[in-house]
Amino acid sequence: MKAIMAYDTVSFSVKGQVVIPRHLRREFEIQEGTRALVQSTPQGILIKPVTKLSIARLHGILKRKPSEKPFAEEWAEHKRQEKLLEEAAYVRHRT
Repeated sequence: MKAIMAYDTVSFSVKGQVVIPRHLRREFEIQEGTRALVQSTPQGILIKPVTKLSIARLHGILKRKPSEKPFAEEWAEHKRQEKLLEEAAYVRHRT
């Protein structure tokens, strides 16, 4: 990532869409379908692309305690509980 203070001018579409200049898309590995976080800051609007590189940088940041279940197990349990709740709601709705 370069810390150059050069500016590019962009325009907003009717829907509020902006085209990020090609050199910035390449620099930040932004491809079609890349999602981004948008945040209001005192300086203006900050757009943070969520790319494989940005995700890799965060790997391990939320370490779990040794006594806790691995996240994959906890997520699987959560999905099982969610499915049971949905099935129960479906049964109540049908009767």
